[in-house]
Amino acid sequence: MAWSREDMCRRAAMELQNGYYVNLGIGMPTLVANYVPKGISVILQSENGMLGMGPFPSPNEVDPDLINAGKQTISELPESVYFDSAMSFAMIRGNHMDLSILGALQVAENGDLANWMIPGKMVKGMGGAMDLVAGAKKVIVLMDHNAKDGSSKLVKSCSLPLTGAGVVDLIITDLGVFSCKSGNMYLEECAEGVSISEIKVRTEANFIY
Repeated sequence: MAWSREDMCRRAAMELQNGYYVNLGIGMPTLVANYVPKGISVILQSENGMLGMGPFPSPNEVDPDLINAGKQTISELPESVYFDSAMSFAMIRGNHMDLSILGALQVAENGDLANWMIPGKMVKGMGGAMDLVAGAKKVIVLMDHNAKDGSSKLVKSCSLPLTGAGVVDLIITDLGVFSCKSGNMYLEECAEGVSISEIKVRTEANFIY
């Protein structure tokens, strides 16, 4: 048995600390906002120009003008502030984000990250991921352990174009939690009901446990 997406987001939320400024990437990472532990106050930043994002609204509370970087409707808080893209990326590039949680296509055992394109497939652009992994103080990847074809997304070396070299600190997959330190990958925690032997079979990267 592996972790569900809700389990993965709940585990990622355990890495949040009081007062953190946090950027949540498009897709599954946005759901981490639903699992912020009680007593912990974090400030969520959206790279399209909002600081202090509120929770996802109920259907009768949707405001089409309030969206995050993934074009999902969100809500505002009394302390929410808005600004242009230049200010947003000045925050990111100025190392003001304590934590960035984002998805990935591949993570190498040395912490290299590939998450912005697959060669041959049309992409709209690289987005802000390169800025986020370079500017955030800590980078967490939240992703399925294996791709749809069964191949491992934790690899010895990334075959896809890199978003950043050696930038990943922690990886949370449906099979467990891994850290990247000094060029090596470490298995820190297995998902409930998942054995180390199963993780070995489903992982290309070398890891220490």
